[in-house]
Amino acid sequence: MCADTFGVGVRLTEEEFEFVVGVPSDIDAGWTDPEEFQSLVAEAVWERLDRRAVLASIAERFETGKTATLGTVTLDPDGTVITHELDVPDRDE
Repeated sequence: MCADTFGVGVRLTEEEFEFVVGVPSDIDAGWTDPEEFQSLVAEAVWERLDRRAVLASIAERFETGKTATLGTVTLDPDGTVITHELDVPDRDE
């Protein structure tokens, strides 16, 4: 199996925050269930970032309809985090 790097962000809508996962076009065949890997990616992100602080920052600094980039997380299909580059977004650009 081979690790894949996913870009992650949070989209601000009028009603909610939507967790967004960017999936590489050449994703490893070991990822068979899209809902499962999206859940693993989200879990990895929220284990490393304070969800409340991130969402508060986005609510204060981003306009509705914009997506705040949080960074990347690299996972093996078994859910093991290989590397990550995650941070609380500063402001809407």
